[in-house]
Amino acid sequence: MLVAAAVCPAPPLLVPEVAAGAAAELGDARTACSDALAVLAASRPDLLVVVGSAAEGGAYDQGTPGSFAGFGVDLTVTLGPDLGEPPSGHATGVTLPTSLAVAGWLLGQARWAAAPVAGAAVAADLAPSGCGLLGADLGASAERVAMLVLGDGSACRTLKAPGYLDERAAAFDAAAARALGAADVAALAGIDATVAAELQAAGRAPWQVLAGAAEGAELEGRLLYEDAPYGVGYFVAAWS
Repeated sequence: MLVAAAVCPAPPLLVPEVAAGAAAELGDARTACSDALAVLAASRPDLLVVVGSAAEGGAYDQGTPGSFAGFGVDLTVTLGPDLGEPPSGHATGVTLPTSLAVAGWLLGQARWAAAPVAGAAVAADLAPSGCGLLGADLGASAERVAMLVLGDGSACRTLKAPGYLDERAAAFDAAAARALGAADVAALAGIDATVAAELQAAGRAPWQVLAGAAEGAELEGRLLYEDAPYGVGYFVAAWS
């Protein structure tokens, strides 16, 4: 069952090498992510499941590589500690989607060694019911499961945001922040997928996977970070 969860944003800019001169702008977010990962390690999990949004769903083994070359940076990471051998069940050349590559970077910075790692990419357009079912399966994948969930809020908070300004964005993000900070499973499960898509909120599907995994776990939450520095809602929360 799920014993702990950490929710972190998924922008490649979280990686200082990608952010370059703007790296300091997300310093507080990185610190909050580190604190959230410490909560996961302290939960003594048997398995860490990493969940992030992608164009298509899929499973990724520990040690699967991810690259930030597409962002102009010669940087490769792995999903959890590199096992020194090709991940089982995957053809050569399989790489992590961006959200899971960001997770790989976070785990590397934390020197994660508390439990084996498994990755789950969730299709960005997966219906809430499907997210809930996937989460329930992932939450039952070990006796003590910790979950690292990568996802952003709306991308429409300002005129210069990726999705331009949408007057609904601030209220959407405020509701998401409340739900994540309170570990409110029902509120997360009830996020409107259509509105989330219109606001380009890439975290909707991963958050609803978390909601499915946390059903009945009665975890308590803390919101560690909330901001929208680039017109995109970023949140960090820890559940335990």
